[in-house]
Amino acid sequence: MGLFTGKVALITGSGRGMGQSHAELIAERGGDVIVHDINEAGAEETATLVRAKGRRALVAIADVSQPAAMAEAVRRGESELGPIDILINNAGVAAERFGIEEITEAWYERMFAIHVKGALFTTQAVVPGMKKRKAGKIVNISSIWGMTGHSFGATYCAAKAALLGFTKSWAKELAPWNICVNAVAPGAVKTKMQAEVDSHEAMERYRQGIPLGRFAEPEEMSYAVLFLASSESNFITGQVLSPNGGDTIVGI
Repeated sequence: MGLFTGKVALITGSGRGMGQSHAELIAERGGDVIVHDINEAGAEETATLVRAKGRRALVAIADVSQPAAMAEAVRRGESELGPIDILINNAGVAAERFGIEEITEAWYERMFAIHVKGALFTTQAVVPGMKKRKAGKIVNISSIWGMTGHSFGATYCAAKAALLGFTKSWAKELAPWNICVNAVAPGAVKTKMQAEVDSHEAMERYRQGIPLGRFAEPEEMSYAVLFLASSESNFITGQVLSPNGGDTIVGI
């Protein structure tokens, strides 16, 4: 029996990168996955990986910032795979690499629509079923920058910080129904998205500042996510776990 046998997970933005890694490892441990993404080719690739582990996968193509589309993805997923036990709010886009004077209203709205609005209304669609069953795991994917800020990327940092606020508030609100809500705040991860927005030189400078001296592999974030999504963390809620190689170390 695997850790997630009999469980169904909805993972937003799981067509590549960390989301794809989360999906593959949950399937490896016995779970079925609703693979959500806006990119159909990427979602199908992830679904193939899930099925290769002998698990069921449903592809849900939808814009995470559109509540009606996400509600339909949840409805269809529960109809075809069964009740959603785990929600991983993973969908996101890379931070801006420019300063406050260059931020446009369109850019601001895009950042908050995907990270904040998307997580809020996807969670809203999933929560009624979890309440009915008096069980559920929600993991919000924030960022180390949501905790520390950064000299560039203000709207990204603010949006990821909002996910931490959701985590703390929802943990208290949903605890009476035995729904645990936690967050993972990744440090630097080796993904295609990172490589698309940063030069090799910029990434090398960042790497040199990490005490462990390297970027994380996507699965190193997935291990943290899977722990918080599993029964092994049943007494943990409202917490933030930041696998970051020592990039930031905060005392208690």
